[in-house]
Amino acid sequence: MAGRRKKIKISAYLDPDVMTMLADYAARRNQPQSMIAEAAIASFLSPDAAERREAAIGKRLDQLDRRMMRLERDMGISVETLAVFVRFWLTTTPALPEPAAQAARAKASERYEAFITALGRRLVKGPKLRQEIPEDVPGEKGDQ
Repeated sequence: MAGRRKKIKISAYLDPDVMTMLADYAARRNQPQSMIAEAAIASFLSPDAAERREAAIGKRLDQLDRRMMRLERDMGISVETLAVFVRFWLTTTPALPEPAAQAARAKASERYEAFITALGRRLVKGPKLRQEIPEDVPGEKGDQ
């Protein structure tokens, strides 16, 4: 076995929880605990360990950035949907005289309950509004 270097024994004190994790990990992999500990120490002391951690953090930040962009898009869709609805409602709904307004308020509660039921069904079954709107909706002139 030429080229095999002699191992040096060390003694180390481990927190009982860390020792349990080491024993469990070694048992699951069917590997000696000393080999797992050596690999962990080598990885920790490796000069490229910081680069690997930075790459992993960078990847995670990129994922979070994409999620934030989707959230911003979805929020923008929600706000614009509400604005369009309110404008449409205000321009198409005439004010009612008082006797008719009382009847309308009575009917409003029933219609609101139907709306909430329909919204609940849509949220459960889909499709969601954001799925119906393409990612790259072109804006109007001067909107870019």
